Amino acid sequence: MPKSKTGTHDGKMALLVGTRKGAFFLRTSRARDKWKLDGPFFLGSIVHHLILDPRDGKTLLMAASTGHLGPTIFRSSDQGRTWKEAAQPPAFPKVNGDGKGEAVSYTFSLWAGHVDEPGVFYAGTSPAGLFRSEDGGATWEGVAGFNEHPMRRTWIGPPDFAPPGGGGLHSLQIDPRDYKHIYMGLSVGGVFETTDHGQTWTPLNKGQAADFMPDPDAEFGHDPHSLRLHPLYPDTLYQQNHTGIYRMDREDGKWERIGLNMPSKVGDIGFAIVLHPRDPQKVWVFPMDGTDVWPRTSPHGKPAVYGTSDGGKTWESFRKGLPPRHGYFSVKRHAMVSDREDPLGLYFGTTGGQIWGSTDEGKRWRKLSDYLPEIYSLEAVVFAP
Repeated sequence: MPKSKTGTHDGKMALLVGTRKGAFFLRTSRARDKWKLDGPFFLGSIVHHLILDPRDGKTLLMAASTGHLGPTIFRSSDQGRTWKEAAQPPAFPKVNGDGKGEAVSYTFSLWAGHVDEPGVFYAGTSPAGLFRSEDGGATWEGVAGFNEHPMRRTWIGPPDFAPPGGGGLHSLQIDPRDYKHIYMGLSVGGVFETTDHGQTWTPLNKGQAADFMPDPDAEFGHDPHSLRLHPLYPDTLYQQNHTGIYRMDREDGKWERIGLNMPSKVGDIGFAIVLHPRDPQKVWVFPMDGTDVWPRTSPHGKPAVYGTSDGGKTWESFRKGLPPRHGYFSVKRHAMVSDREDPLGLYFGTTGGQIWGSTDEGKRWRKLSDYLPEIYSLEAVVFAP
């Protein structure tokens, strides 16, 4: 597999922050010891996801809901100095006789395309739909192989069959060896795979507990919260699910619940999952209280990141520097990330508006920013010089 370059960039590092009330940049020095908050951008708009194109280090895409104007995509080609709205944001076709049809409630996620497809981006929406742009995010078209699939509505359930906040397509992972090979995660519905660039899709849910289906061997009806593929070992996949933490070796084609090895008093329910970019055995999660009425806060009010260095056989708590008690917050699925430095930096944003960081793989944490709106997404990026 190709070797990862670390510690060699000349650009500026930053965390891209999407919140319930706008977007921010949290910039840092190469030493990652000082942090400066820039923004807000689009104050008052819900920013569901904000990403930088890693292929050029300059192009930013923002999925936003702008009050009465509804969901849209904003694009910047100059690292956020100026922004322009997409001429044609993701939208389902109007197919009914009255001109109405299924409507995009919001764009849930944004993903840069394969390195061999410059200018290509993907977007996942709520309700679950997949869209593709071939012009850097200016215009978007539905991926017909999924959006028009006769099983789509069966896979994702009727409109009233959705998690709080609405279901959506939140995860998309492209095999670095083949741009036609793509995985995606839907809440609800499950994990799906295509090997022909989105023309056909197949459920990939064997081994998961089917929380929303009575049949434990159901092909669909599952609720992955976050799906990740390892960039250097792309036959290794992980997911944080409504029913726990899972790993798959693609050759086996079956999910294994590795979260059962988490401490029983903590459990393995959460939303975010982060993979070490160079070691497929190292993974971190942020557990939440998923008991009874699902409080969606840190278990027992004691927030901690849990990590494994052996692919989920054992788990270790990382809480030094975090509130020892009465920390009743959680971390959304796109709000926990790593950088690519050595030693690795880990970062998470909370529902209470704090950003926490560690530059030693979680051993020690410190608060990098406070008093922000509820944080929806974080991305650790390096801007081109």
